[in-house]
Amino acid sequence: MVERLSHSLSRMFHNISDAIEDAKDQLSALDGAVGDGDHGVTMSIGFQAVKAELSRRNVDAMAPADLMNTAAIAFLNSVGASTGPLYATGLRRAAQALAGESDMTPAAQAAMLKGLADGVRERGKGQRGDKTMLDALIPAAEAAANAVRQSASGEEMWREIIVAAEAGEASTRSMVASKGRAARLGERALGHVDPGAASAVIILKAMALTFCGDGARSMRIASDQSTTSGGFPGQRFRTDGRRASADGTIRSVSVQAG
Repeated sequence: MVERLSHSLSRMFHNISDAIEDAKDQLSALDGAVGDGDHGVTMSIGFQAVKAELSRRNVDAMAPADLMNTAAIAFLNSVGASTGPLYATGLRRAAQALAGESDMTPAAQAAMLKGLADGVRERGKGQRGDKTMLDALIPAAEAAANAVRQSASGEEMWREIIVAAEAGEASTRSMVASKGRAARLGERALGHVDPGAASAVIILKAMALTFCGDGARSMRIASDQSTTSGGFPGQRFRTDGRRASADGTIRSVSVQAG
């Protein structure tokens, strides 16, 4: 049903907004090493605006594509610089991918991710290896498409998505940036995780919690070798709604599944 799909998408944006808000200080700290230190705040402003706009709408009466386009406009209107147009274009391409869909099947979710990655890539004229959000988004979209081809379950698909995205995020440590302010640093950016890739992983994990529901709580989607939680050194994300820090302390996070 369209109503069911639109409601799921609205909950997805609420979860993304809450997750980014919870992580904004750490994301800005990552950005401080390679940029101007405001990435977390910028992403929080954008997705808080999306959450607020959707809260004013009767989302169950909206077509999924209209809801995604509404989110894109809200994000763009609240966030300037490059991040606003990049994610707004990605969300608009995701809206096109969902046109005509009536249920959030794994195939629909994979199409949404491909649209998001394609939109960001086209708007930014970027590619994998540029040390950007695309280093997480492109592998995630490819993993989703591969899982659909293999008729994987939703949980299996999202497990592969997160594994691929985290690997892409981690790979940015060894990259020299060719886009954005980090490009000015040259080799001085080596050893630092790209904050855009880190926030993309957080977004994907919030999506996983949304679409996998209770199943996501029992699915450990971060590998034991992972050194980041959405890009934060020394932390692991757990889909039971808790985050383990470097010293083993578990902190609650605001993302809600189901």
